[in-house]
Amino acid sequence: MSEHEYNIYEAKTSLSKLVDRASKGEEIVIAKAGKPLAKLVPLRRSRRRRKPGGWEKKVFIADDFDAPLPPELQAAFEGTDEDQ
Repeated sequence: MSEHEYNIYEAKTSLSKLVDRASKGEEIVIAKAGKPLAKLVPLRRSRRRRKPGGWEKKVFIADDFDAPLPPELQAAFEGTDEDQ
């Protein structure tokens, strides 16, 4: 992969061309007063598309998932003494 440096003015006037080059794998460095400030690189795309699901029969939610907590556990979460 080659790397080329352009000053900001050059980059602004030829941004479309630079983006095309970067999309093909080239790395473009953008500099101001000879000091490199930014790099235009190709966007890396996910190699594999995600497929929803796949956790069926691996994870379950108990029937009492949203049932009230036992009083002593609720008191511990609230930082209160259950006996009061």
